Parts: sequence; C-alpha cells; structure tokens
Amino acid sequence: MGDVLWTPPADVRERSRIGGYLRWLREHRGLDFADYDALWQWSVTDLDAFWRSIWDHFEVVAHTPPTATLSDAAMPGARWFPGATLNYAENVLRMPGRADDDPVVVAHSQTRPPVTLTAAELREQVRRVAAGLRRLGVTAGDRVAAYAPNIPETYVLLLATSSLGAIFSSCAPEFGTRSVVDRWQQIAPKVLVAVDGYRYGDKPVDRRAEVAAIRAALPSLTRTVHVPYLHPSGTADVPQDALSWAELAAETDEPLTFTPVPFDHPLYVLYSSGTTGLPKPIVHGHGGILLEHLKMLALHHDLGPADRFFWFTTTGWMMWNFLVSGPAVGATIVLFDGNPGHPDLGALWRLAEETGTTYFGTSAPFLLACRKSGLVPKQIADLSALRGVGSTGAPLPAEGFTWVYDTVGTDLQLQSLSGGTDVCTGFVGGVPLLPVHAGEITCRALGAKVEARSSDGTPVLGELGELVITAPMPSMPVGFWNDTDGSRYAEAYFDVYPGVWRHGDWITINERGGCVITGRSDATLNRGGVRLGTAEFYSVVEGLDEVVDSVVVHLEDDEGGAGELLLFVVLAEGLELDDALRKKIARELRTALSPRHIPDEIHQVRAVPRTLSSKKLEVPVKKILTGTPVESAAAKGALANPESLTAFATFAQTRPTP
Repeated sequence: MGDVLWTPPADVRERSRIGGYLRWLREHRGLDFADYDALWQWSVTDLDAFWRSIWDHFEVVAHTPPTATLSDAAMPGARWFPGATLNYAENVLRMPGRADDDPVVVAHSQTRPPVTLTAAELREQVRRVAAGLRRLGVTAGDRVAAYAPNIPETYVLLLATSSLGAIFSSCAPEFGTRSVVDRWQQIAPKVLVAVDGYRYGDKPVDRRAEVAAIRAALPSLTRTVHVPYLHPSGTADVPQDALSWAELAAETDEPLTFTPVPFDHPLYVLYSSGTTGLPKPIVHGHGGILLEHLKMLALHHDLGPADRFFWFTTTGWMMWNFLVSGPAVGATIVLFDGNPGHPDLGALWRLAEETGTTYFGTSAPFLLACRKSGLVPKQIADLSALRGVGSTGAPLPAEGFTWVYDTVGTDLQLQSLSGGTDVCTGFVGGVPLLPVHAGEITCRALGAKVEARSSDGTPVLGELGELVITAPMPSMPVGFWNDTDGSRYAEAYFDVYPGVWRHGDWITINERGGCVITGRSDATLNRGGVRLGTAEFYSVVEGLDEVVDSVVVHLEDDEGGAGELLLFVVLAEGLELDDALRKKIARELRTALSPRHIPDEIHQVRAVPRTLSSKKLEVPVKKILTGTPVESAAAKGALANPESLTAFATFAQTRPTP
C-alpha cells in the first residue's frame, strides 16, 4: 500500500480553488495554514469559524442572515445557522462565472439525441416549470416525485420544486413498482412526474404499466405529469387525466422567484438502499446540502467555471444529487442516461472526449470491469481535457489506482471517496494539495471529524476500526420522514456510541491521514476474533481471469467456534467450478492475504445479488443462508437482479447441516 502515483504541482496553491480559499482565509480571517492537515484540524475543531468561512467565501445568497453558526453542537439535533433563510435553487442558478449563453447542462442519452442547455435556458426552463407546479397547487412543504432518469427534465424539476420550498424525491425508472411504492407511500407526494420508458443500450424498456401501478398505490397524488421520453411522438397511451411535460413547462409571464426557507427546511428525501425492511426516508435540508456541496465540489474536487463535471449515476443514487449541484460552483454538468457497457465498456470514455469532460466520476466496480476487460481508455478516446477521476460506491484496490494511471492518464488526480446517502457527500476523499497513494483514500474531508474506533470505543490510528464522525456536519440529515420523536434517526446512527455518528463502515486511518475503507462493518468477516474486510477478499478473487464476480459471507458458530467462511463465485462464460480452480482460489487468498482468508467452501452461482447502484448484498445472502426467507431478507424492488437470491435459498435448503 502506498506507492505515490500523483504529486501536486509546485504551484498548486496558485492554480487550485482550495489555494484561493487559503488566500482568502489569510486576507479575511488572518489565518495561515502550513499544510492540509493543519487546515483540516482547524476545520473540525473550530466548527463555527470553518463553516461560517464557507458561507462567506462562497457568498451564499440569503434572504435573512443567520443569528449564529452553530447554536447547538450536540448530536443528534445539532442546529446550524439559526435565523437564516435562503433557497438552494437560487444559489445553484446563480452559476458564478457563467454567462447567459454558456452551456451549463450537457445531456447524452441512448434514448434520444443530445440536449444542451445554456445558463439562460436552464433558468428559463426552471421558471416555466415552477409556474406550472404553482398552477397544480404545489406550495412549500408539498412533495413532488420524479420517476425519471438522469435527463434535463429531472434536473429542472428538482430546481423548480426547491424554488417553491416544496420537497423533491426521485426514483430511477429501473426501480420496480414495489420499491418505488415503498419509498413514496412514506412521503405522500402531491405530484408525480414520470417517463413512459427508456432505452438501455439498444433495448427499449416500456414503463407505462409501472407508472399506472405507482399512481394507483399513491392516493395522495393530485396530478401526474407525463414525459414522452421513449415515445416522443406517441400520445395514445398517455393517461387522459395526465398533463404533458410541455403543458407543465408552458410559456408564462410569471417571473422566476425563490421562496426563502429556513436553513434546515427539507430540500429532498433520499432513501437507504432498502435491502432490508422499508427504505429509510432521509430528509436533507436546503442549507446543509448547499454548504457541503460548495465545499466538496470546489475545494476538494477543484471544480469551477472552466470545468465539465460528469458522474455516472442514476437518479436513484445520491451521486446524482451531488453531481447536479455542480452549477453552484460554476461547473457545467454532463448527464448520461443509458447502459455504460453499450456497445462496449469504452462508451463512457468516448463520451468524455465528445463532451470535453474535465472530471470523470464513476464507481469502483466500473473501473475494475474496464481493467479486467483489458481496456486502455487513452487509446480509444482523446482524454487530454481530463484532469480528475472520481471513484466511489465500493473500495478501489491498489490495482484499480494503478490501472487508471497506466491507461487513462498520468497527470490527472484520482480521487477515491467514501460517504453515503445519509450525508449526501463523501467524508473521506481527495484534495488537490496532497499526493495520491495507490489503494488509499487521500484524506478526511474538511469539516468531517472522522475517526476509527476499536470495539471498546477507543480511537485508533493505523488499525482497523469503526468509522465514526465525532462532530456534527451541516449535511447530516434534518431527520427521517415521519420520525416525529427522532427515535429511528437516533437508532440508525447513535445507538452504539451515544453522541457519536457510527456510519457502519470499517476504516483504517494511517499516520499521514490517509484512509482505507474495507467494507461494511455489518458484513465484516470475523475469523477467530480477527476482523476481515470484504474488499480485500474481492480484490484477490476477482483478480483471477476465471472469476467474473463473487460474494463472501461468514456464518458464525453459536458455540463460539471459528464458524464457516463461504465464498460464491460467478465464473467466466463456459467455465465450471472444479477442484483445481477451488485450489487455485485458496492458494491466491493464502498468498495474497492469509490462511484465515481461505474459505471453508467455494460454490458457483450464476449471479451475485446487487442493489440498483451496484452494491453487493452480503448481509441478505447471510440471512438467507441462516434460514431467513428470501422475501424477508431483502426488498426485491431495490435489487438489480432479485432472481439471484433464489440460488442461495436453494443452497440453504439442500446443504447438509455442518
């Protein structure tokens, strides 16, 4: 671990936005910081001064100023910027550094030709749609739901909804009916905006039946708006009582206005992956999201008016909400809707060339799939504009880092980051001031007081621990929807360490502040008291040419014995698991990791269950293997491949008791 793959240029403080922020701190606050660590230490110890500096440095547009920065620092329940009123959409649509005719949204899709919106066109679209929502009776506090992909209409709807002080929620149209209804029945939306379908690669996917079922299950709806995305000219199957998008966005002379709302007024509701039970409806506020995204996008990702910012995401993943804050720092956002592997894994890299992308964000599984396929992106696309690559969604192992520098570009900064839907950001990631080490997340983000804790609650350095956050962040949830006494919220994050946020990941923080995430703590393998993260396991197993995918679980022994370590592998087409391959996998694990990592059994399956955002589902697999019925182990609508669970249920029923 730790080969240096990229070093900041000597003039990084002159060229980067965080360098500009450091100069601003010196000039306006009389503060001087020798290095990033000193800046980070200040940002997490003097919360008032740090977060107020973010507010002032980025010149947040407020209707009434705050009476304080942090009036109560206790978690849960920290109260930020009391007295302030503002509006997220107003701050995004300011688009600093951009002229009216500058492109600020560049949208590519496998369903229709590309769409570009200039700054003036984006404001005009938001003005019209906000007026349309007003005509439908939408006011502050009402919920507007989008069953729609990563296209300009969804973005315009988010901004129009928030401009009114109403509350937005989106589900990607690949979500099944049950999954959508489980989310939206909790928040009772007033208006539904839905597409008729989409193309995934060259395959048309009609969603009109799903939209009808969703409407029937949501009695709170007063109007539905139809977006003719898959069938742009067809109106035959549009529900008679539905408005068209064109009607919602009709010409009007109503001005674009912004409803001032309190700092913690709900902006949107995001959901946990919903792998067990009902998805948690996580409420995020206007002010917290705005400040966090200004900080992260500008100071950590170094984005500004010269940038074209892309992240491969759907509207069902928090990275979409992160991406679309880009114009708040002046960046142009690049949207993509479709299959990233169509016609091949080079598609997104060619998109980067076509759109002039300067920051390319994706998931670790995508980068590793490109590596495994032997792809060399710089040979198939001109990536000379690219200066940043972002990776999240799962830990990126050292070989993933090396692949990026070998095949994408040597001068760009690779930023591996980790965070969550819960805070709608990364709390560990990269920063222009620090070098990139292979297999390592560079730093803890400004304002994020991240620590590793041992099982007895002691902070640890250089060893595996629970990832905790010991000081509040403005983008922590306002709460959960309908959780009036805050009990569900407290239980989700604060039941293990009172007053301290426990995130549910294993993390190791080294002496220089670098971080390694080794998987979810609730999916961790515990062999004889030694905790093993799953990420390193997959790195070795899936590094074999024969193995396409894998999932590993540890079944504890009630008697306190070693338990069983079970590995399930998906093999390359045409291959069957035999004893020779089992021995090869065991040998690789022993050599690369330790004898403790050798599974007791290895079995072949057709597919590994994953969420719609591609996360492996170790915990539901473990539950099924220990007797939990499939329907109770995971919410099928939240899975990309629910049929994959059946094999584990069959295995559990037929396997002899050990």
